[in-house]
Amino acid sequence: MLSVFGFYTVDAQQVVKRDTLSGTELVVTMDSRVNDAMTGLEEKCARVAVNNSSADYDIPARPAKIFVPSRELTNAEVCRKNPRILGFKIQITVVKSNEEANEVKAYFRKRFPNLKVETDASLRPNYKILAGSYFTKQSAAADLSRVREYFKSAVAVQYRIFCAEAK
Repeated sequence: MLSVFGFYTVDAQQVVKRDTLSGTELVVTMDSRVNDAMTGLEEKCARVAVNNSSADYDIPARPAKIFVPSRELTNAEVCRKNPRILGFKIQITVVKSNEEANEVKAYFRKRFPNLKVETDASLRPNYKILAGSYFTKQSAAADLSRVREYFKSAVAVQYRIFCAEAK
């Protein structure tokens, strides 16, 4: 067995690479042949990028700029990029039939006319009754406390929401 492994020798060395986005150093231990192959590929990619950008547009080649915001995006900016996001809804209750769901929705609309209510039938034969659309669990807390006065089992659940409707 040792003679089989004796023919294969590993010529490992430490290689320092620079991260292309942030410029931080990365130390990797790898075989010198792997390092040579990676260096060749990186040089080839750099030449192709330079040749394509300057030949097509007659402008000097420069690295692409990557925009990283220095602040947290506002809700309006998030909504422009993606109109449907993962947010929260208030799950009022789960019922066994569509008729029951319609009764609960009618009762809920009388008590809370300013909150949108809908039925989710994805758990058939059960139906979830959901209300409101919120960006965070904290923004749902005020409405949830009011809803719990009438529906003790109400909870805030993660759900896909339309950004434009969310609070």
